Amino acid sequence: MRRVIAIALAGASLGGCSSMSWDMFKSAPPTLQVRLESNPPGADATTSLGGGCKTPCSVSIPAPEAPFTVTYALPKYQPTTVPVNVIKTPGDLTTSATVATDPNPVFAELQPAVPLKPVKKKPHRPKTPKPVAAAPADAAAPAAGTAFPDPNAGKR
Repeated sequence: MRRVIAIALAGASLGGCSSMSWDMFKSAPPTLQVRLESNPPGADATTSLGGGCKTPCSVSIPAPEAPFTVTYALPKYQPTTVPVNVIKTPGDLTTSATVATDPNPVFAELQPAVPLKPVKKKPHRPKTPKPVAAAPADAAAPAAGTAFPDPNAGKR
């Protein structure tokens, strides 16, 4: 009788395996902690993957397959976008796969917004041509004290 009970229990447990999904052996998609910092602090940092916070802070995002960006915004400062690379290290039988970001922490130096000054343009005034000076009347005569005589003086 004990054998019948043992076989029945073993069959029930094997029967339960057939309805079991192999998904339970798959690991959940890894999440990645990314530290976000800015100077000055207090900027709204938003990743292109959807997570965001006020700096300094950390966001937890699903491990991306490709590089992403972090955009920083703060009133009276120019918005800044920082590209972030994803570094994946494959695992083997003894170690698990890892995902990291470069840079980490993601840092942005925010520049103050420069108020736009109205540009004052000077009116365009065309240049007036200078009057041409009249040639001296005795241009044919060489200057009295020159060291070089006029080569055309006798041919005229």
